[in-house]
Amino acid sequence: MAALRRILHWATLAAGTRRNLAGRTRVRKGKVVSSCPGSLLPVGWLLKSQVTLRCFCSSLIELGLRVTHAFHLSTGSLAGSCLADRCLWDKLHAQPRLGCVPTFDWFFGYEEVQGLLLPLLQGSQAACPLRVLDVGCGTSSLCTGLYTKCPHPVDVLGVDFSPVAVAHMNRVLEGGQGQTPLCPGHPASCLHFMQADAQNLEPVASSGSFQLVLDKGTWDAVARGGLPGAYQVLSECLRVLHPQGTLIQFSDEDPDVRLPCLEQRSQGRTVTVQEIGPFRGITYFAYLVQGSH
Repeated sequence: MAALRRILHWATLAAGTRRNLAGRTRVRKGKVVSSCPGSLLPVGWLLKSQVTLRCFCSSLIELGLRVTHAFHLSTGSLAGSCLADRCLWDKLHAQPRLGCVPTFDWFFGYEEVQGLLLPLLQGSQAACPLRVLDVGCGTSSLCTGLYTKCPHPVDVLGVDFSPVAVAHMNRVLEGGQGQTPLCPGHPASCLHFMQADAQNLEPVASSGSFQLVLDKGTWDAVARGGLPGAYQVLSECLRVLHPQGTLIQFSDEDPDVRLPCLEQRSQGRTVTVQEIGPFRGITYFAYLVQGSH
């Protein structure tokens, strides 16, 4: 067990190092420009060092994943599973929760990103309350945090293709299983949960109807079943997004991988990235796709 923990720890550190290299270094006219002040290094030297370090990092990450998969194979681990499989998520959301916390967050929760979200909500000139869609909400605290802690009026809709997750979040909202019903942070705020497939939002969302669309790991999960599915999720998010609205994808995927995908498929909109964290040793990214303001 101790050896397993060490390998997974090294793999996590390697992943963070690889992300930092990818996200903070750019090639410009024969030089590599780093985000660190005053660092301007020859391309050949730094790229050679990056290749060596990336190979080492990749080896550690692969080793960590292989060990994790072998260790948990008989217990139904997510390792090696298709994260685009609805049955997998139904089983996961049906598992008993530890303690009295009714929500579970991959990556991070509302508290960690409220500093990014609140200025967007405050600065919007859209109709009141502002409509927010969380695509693939699962049992995350993102929707409930916006509803209970946002001082601005918001109309939040959380959708997920797992009926188990949707039923659980409706119980959380209404105060089932001995829980206290959720109270809005603003009197005009409201919160709903509905079952819907992120690749087909037509039954629950009309075109241009949301000022803010959130995707926390949904692209990443669907992409495990193939990139065409992930592109369809993006297409649907952009379809329901108001022309002056903002789509935010939260992910740990490198900017040099994600940004070209978003720029190619989000023509006419501005695509930017912000680094988030690190949380528990891992750096994440917020990819913002915005219309003209």
